[in-house]
Amino acid sequence: MENFNRLNDLYFKKLLGDKKRKNLTLSFLNGILNKDDKNCFTDITFLDKDNEPLTLDGKLSKLDIRADLNDGTQVDIEVQVCPFKLMAERSLYYWSKMYSEQLEKGVEYKKLKKAIAINLLAFDYLEDEQDWHNIYNLLNAKSHKKLTDHIEIHFLELPKFTLKDMRKIRTSEAWIAYFSGKYSKEELEEIAMTTPAIKEAVEFEDTFLQDKIERRAYEQREKAIRDYYSYMSAFKEEGLQQGLQEGIQQGLYQQAIQTAKNMLKDKVDIKLISKYTNLSIEEINKIKVE
Repeated sequence: MENFNRLNDLYFKKLLGDKKRKNLTLSFLNGILNKDDKNCFTDITFLDKDNEPLTLDGKLSKLDIRADLNDGTQVDIEVQVCPFKLMAERSLYYWSKMYSEQLEKGVEYKKLKKAIAINLLAFDYLEDEQDWHNIYNLLNAKSHKKLTDHIEIHFLELPKFTLKDMRKIRTSEAWIAYFSGKYSKEELEEIAMTTPAIKEAVEFEDTFLQDKIERRAYEQREKAIRDYYSYMSAFKEEGLQQGLQEGIQQGLYQQAIQTAKNMLKDKVDIKLISKYTNLSIEEINKIKVE
């Protein structure tokens, strides 16, 4: 399929969030986390339900992969295709939930294990960083010594990625090349010669696209993303977003109500409507009832 989006989160979760293909997930994680044969992760247990419903009603609801690794390490892999300014805060929030949920009442702190958040982004987020892969830990502001290795947050920015030498490609680079969509099937086949997991991923992709149900779900998800961009473009053109935030024009309030009505008709999530019209959840619910 031409222009197939491998970062479509429904496809991504099918590829790397299924226990049938946990060898691919381990390949991805060991590559991104720079593990070698001596200290690599050897097993993974997914914490999501096998048949978790990936509903499209919420349009751009958060979809991720949560798992335990064989040494107790917790990991969360999130795909984000739409630009989001508060990505750091959101990632830290979900990391904190993942870390704190390890302890049940009465359990000692020494039972806590390392928690890793991996954010795979289809947009540039870290403006002051040139590398495509950046890792954040908890450090002393003066000495830069690490306080603990329990916190680790990764940002993988695909637009910044360029494959320098296909003959010396690392596993992490092979996976990012695959997800970036910048390389042809022929180039991926060459990459697969050094990274067999990529060959298996390409074969699964072909099977996925031949399944009418899976392909339909993929297309619906892509449509939701296109609709999101259309709404954002309309808000910018009409000056609604800035005007509503400043609250200085009553006319814009009426436009916001009309916009909310249109978005409700399109079954856009109420929280998303509230975010981009500045109307309260209560106001939107009243409009919905009317």
